[in-house]
Amino acid sequence: MVAKGLSVAIAKGLKTDCIGQKVIYLPSVTSTMDIARQEALKGAAAGTVVIAGEQTGGRGRLKRSWLTPQGNIALSIILYPDTKSLPYLIMMASLAVCYSIESVTGTKALIKWPNDILINRKKVCGILIENEVRGNKVAYSIIGIGINVNLKVNNYTEIANTAASLKNEPGKADLRVKIIRALLQEFDKLYVKLSDGKAIYETWRDRLVTLGQKVKATSGNQIIEGIAESVDESGALNIKGKDGKVTRVVAGDVTLRGK
Repeated sequence: MVAKGLSVAIAKGLKTDCIGQKVIYLPSVTSTMDIARQEALKGAAAGTVVIAGEQTGGRGRLKRSWLTPQGNIALSIILYPDTKSLPYLIMMASLAVCYSIESVTGTKALIKWPNDILINRKKVCGILIENEVRGNKVAYSIIGIGINVNLKVNNYTEIANTAASLKNEPGKADLRVKIIRALLQEFDKLYVKLSDGKAIYETWRDRLVTLGQKVKATSGNQIIEGIAESVDESGALNIKGKDGKVTRVVAGDVTLRGK
């Protein structure tokens, strides 16, 4: 499908108030985050979405690469939220992805702290947030979302045991346009509620597969092991070690160790 045709297929009849009212589709880019940043600096409208047919230099959290060959989803959404809403962006995006996957495929999706979307304990989606704050005002926020729709995970030894792909789920056809449309609609519904961050936080918290599990967290040079007890409203994870000490992890990478 040519770029214009795919943009029309995504945007036609899209029932959103903000998200996806402008769609920029590019057949191949290094990173949708880079394009979205350029558009934000030029004053792009809130809710503008940059979508790539192929992403050749995508990145995830902690500067990891993110594979997005043809047939998968790589997109970035431009927003201009209040500073008080920043902690809730990752929660909102994670929930929107879960809802969209479930509404289109019927497959249950869960969240591994802070923002990995899992199907059967394997990662199907990663989310990256980039905020530019100047003084006490957000210049822009960009939410990058990558979803494996038609990724042959067994062809990539580094992720073969940890990644999932929607098309690999039994009986699923090519879902890319349906998932993108559902994602933008679900995101729009949540964005309207962004001022009520507590409700978004509580729903996100209840979706976390991490809580109650034995975990190993890497945060900077620190390694924390224990039980993931809770998350606070800022999104930080509280891990209780064998000695009873509770460590608050604001950012990092978590491996699940089981119950």
